[in-house]
Amino acid sequence: MNDVNAVVLAQAYIKAHHMDVEFGIERVCRAVGYSRRQLDRLFQKHMRMTLYAYINAVLLSESAAKLLEMDREVIDVAFDCHYQSHEGYTRSFARRFCITPKEYRRRKIAIPLFTQHPVNHYYILKGAQTMETTAICTVTPVTRPKRKLIYLPSHAATGYFDYCEEMGCEWEGLLNSIPEKFDAAALIELPDFLQTEGESKIASGVEAPLDYEKPLPDGYRVAELPECIMLYFQSEPYENPDDFGIVIGQVLKAVENYDFERYGYRLANQIAPTFNLGADPKTGARIAIPVIKSLCEGAG
Repeated sequence: MNDVNAVVLAQAYIKAHHMDVEFGIERVCRAVGYSRRQLDRLFQKHMRMTLYAYINAVLLSESAAKLLEMDREVIDVAFDCHYQSHEGYTRSFARRFCITPKEYRRRKIAIPLFTQHPVNHYYILKGAQTMETTAICTVTPVTRPKRKLIYLPSHAATGYFDYCEEMGCEWEGLLNSIPEKFDAAALIELPDFLQTEGESKIASGVEAPLDYEKPLPDGYRVAELPECIMLYFQSEPYENPDDFGIVIGQVLKAVENYDFERYGYRLANQIAPTFNLGADPKTGARIAIPVIKSLCEGAG
């Protein structure tokens, strides 16, 4: 087993079993067949954190979701997530998210939830090449009202890989922690009116209701978007999780080949971003394109 496979196996075990009553670091090590010292070294190398820190991030993020279940006591959430006391859990939660569990439950503000991605996906993206393949995609129009865009711009990114290298990986968990969001966090291509000199068109973002006014971390921006239609291009589900890059490429190809005018639309990427919502084996890849009704609607 090579280094990357060992980390992926540990990640998979943690994802599947972190809420088990008997879960612990020792069980992770036994599942992989490595010592804690070995796994710590590999997690530091590939994840830039220790095994303990990784598990702690997973458990705290899981607990944040449970805190929004208002019928749960904070101490019960702490015990469910393997913390031994209310005080220890509160300290860990506040250290990671800069807010106490009780205050987070009350305010429901955006916090940087930890998103579990298999580390081999990083290397797949890094070495990804374009493949001229096609697949069936569904196209679904969704009408968006006037709304806000919450986004984190970059300076030089041209795609997902170098965006994460420049801006880090916390954006996905933070944006997904916004309960009011219309859809999942996405890599977006900004319209010209939102691009500032010296910055890239590539950002991360979500859409939220026009009345969203909650505080956001430094660096995040908010802009108003006009009403438009978002055309959702979605692939079929796929089996191998490592094929996510291929499937996203297939949907991008479908967007490129789509005859917008034929179906009564005109591209509107001057008024709203394009959203690359990534891919999941159960749902496929999704990309949302802003459009408006064409004057020649119904032609063809």
